Amino acid sequence: MNTEKSLELQKINQAINDEYGLDQRTPITDTQQSLRLSVATAMDRYFDSLGGQTTVNLYDLVMTEVETPLLMAVLEYTKNNQSKAAEILGLNRGTLRKKLKQYDLL
Repeated sequence: MNTEKSLELQKINQAINDEYGLDQRTPITDTQQSLRLSVATAMDRYFDSLGGQTTVNLYDLVMTEVETPLLMAVLEYTKNNQSKAAEILGLNRGTLRKKLKQYDLL
């Protein structure tokens, strides 16, 4: 990777980390599609599919749909080590266990 591109990535990484209060070790790479863009695209598709109908409890729906695969992916990544998973997620281990029970992942 050339130096200019590397510096640009570092600036983007820093801006995202600053905006969301993330740990500086949180990697943002040019090979990843941003989560923000993925969510925006999914929400556009969702609203388009409503065909003019209204929706309720959208926040709960989105959080359930996103949180479950997030927890599953992190647990798989950590080989089910809940302490490591909690650290990666930035959660207290007890909070992680509560969420795992909530989504029947325990």
